[in-house]
Amino acid sequence: MSEDLQADVAAIAGIAAVPTILEVVRRITGMRFVAVARVTEDRWIACSVKDDIEFGLKPGDELKINTTICDEIRQSRDAVIIDHVSNDAAFRTHPTPLMYGFQSYISMPIILPDSRFFGTLCAIDPKPARLSNPETVSMFRLFAELIGYHLDALERAAAGKADLTKARSQLAVSVDSLAEERRMAHLREEFVAILGHDLRNPLGAIRSGMDLLQRTPLNRQAKDLVSMIQQSISRMSELIGNTLDFTRGRLGGGMHVERVPNAALEPALEQVVEELRACWPDRLIETRFALPDPVSCDPDRIGQLCSNLLSNALIHGSQTLPVQVAASSEGGEFQLYVSNGGRAIPAEMLQHLFEPFSHSATKSHQQGLGLGLYIAAEIARAHGGSIKVVSNDTETRFTFQMPSSPIAT
Repeated sequence: MSEDLQADVAAIAGIAAVPTILEVVRRITGMRFVAVARVTEDRWIACSVKDDIEFGLKPGDELKINTTICDEIRQSRDAVIIDHVSNDAAFRTHPTPLMYGFQSYISMPIILPDSRFFGTLCAIDPKPARLSNPETVSMFRLFAELIGYHLDALERAAAGKADLTKARSQLAVSVDSLAEERRMAHLREEFVAILGHDLRNPLGAIRSGMDLLQRTPLNRQAKDLVSMIQQSISRMSELIGNTLDFTRGRLGGGMHVERVPNAALEPALEQVVEELRACWPDRLIETRFALPDPVSCDPDRIGQLCSNLLSNALIHGSQTLPVQVAASSEGGEFQLYVSNGGRAIPAEMLQHLFEPFSHSATKSHQQGLGLGLYIAAEIARAHGGSIKVVSNDTETRFTFQMPSSPIAT
C-alpha cells in the first residue's frame, strides 16, 4: 500500500467520532457490517470497520475494486440504497451481492469540501432491511459530510504546519477552527433535528390514533392490541429521547439541566408512573413519595431519570412481583430508588451497567439501544449526584442521591 493510502487509513483512524458513527448507524438501521472505505480508481481499502457478521475485513484490508458497488459510486458520486436485493430490478442479477452474500446495502459517497472523492460510508447485511426512507438516507448523508469535513480539517492542519510560520499558523488554525466549529454545529443541529422531528412526529401521530381508539368501544382482543401498541410507542419514544441525549453529549453540547428552586417534583414523578402504568396495565407499580423539604433540580430531567430506571425495572424484573418507586427529601439530600424482584444481575455486568450500548437483559427480545441507564447516570452527574445499584436474587435496587440544593463552587 502506498504511503498516501496508508496516510488516508490513518486519518480515518485519527477521527475519534468515527467509531461512534459506525455504532449509531448499526444500532439505528440494524445493519451488522458498517465501514468507512477509501476508494480509488483501482483500490478499495477498509479504513474503519464494525463487523458483527464475521465478514472478515479489518482496517487496511482490501477488496478487488471491480467486485464492489463502491467503484460505481466513485464514478457517479450518487448513493446506492438496496432494501432487498432479490426484489430490486437493478441489482437482483448484479454479481456483487451474489459474491458477498448480502441482501441489504447502503453506501454514501464521502466527498471533501473541495469536491474530491475520498470513499464511502457503507453498510451491508445478509438480511433485507428498510433503508430507503428519508430518515436513514439523511443520517448517512450527514455522517458522510461530517467525515469529509474532518478529513479536510486534518489535511489543512497538516499543510498549515508545514508551510506557515508559527504566528501565521496559529492565526490560520484559529480562523479555520471557528469555521469548522460552525460547520460541525450545523451538522449536529441537522442530525438532532432529523431524530427529533422526522422520527418523533410520526410517532406522535400514532400515539394520537391509539388514544382515539381507547375512547371507542373495543372487544377484549382489540383492547389488548391497543395496549401492546401503546407500550411499543412508549418504548420507541424513550429510545428516540435517549438517542437524542446521547448524540448531543457525544457530538457536543453535553447533558443540559435547568435547575428550578423548590421544583414541583412530586407531580413530575407521579406523571411518569401513571404513563408507565398505562403502558404496563398488567404490572403493579407501588409508590411512596415524601418530599417535605424543597429540592432544587430540573424536574423534567429527574422525571426522565425516574422513567429510565422504572422502564428498566419493568422490562428486566420479575413479571409477577410489584415494582417499587420511592422518593424522599430530608437532611439536605434528595433520594429516589426503584426496586424490582427477579434474578440478580450477573456480577460481570454490574461494572458496565451505566456504559452506553450495554445491556443487563438476559433475553434478546428485552434489549434496546442500551442507553437508558447511561442517560440516567448522566442526569444524576449533571445534578451533582450519583446512582448506585445493589442486586441479589431477592431484589435489584437502583438508588439515586443528590444534594437538595446545588453545592457552591
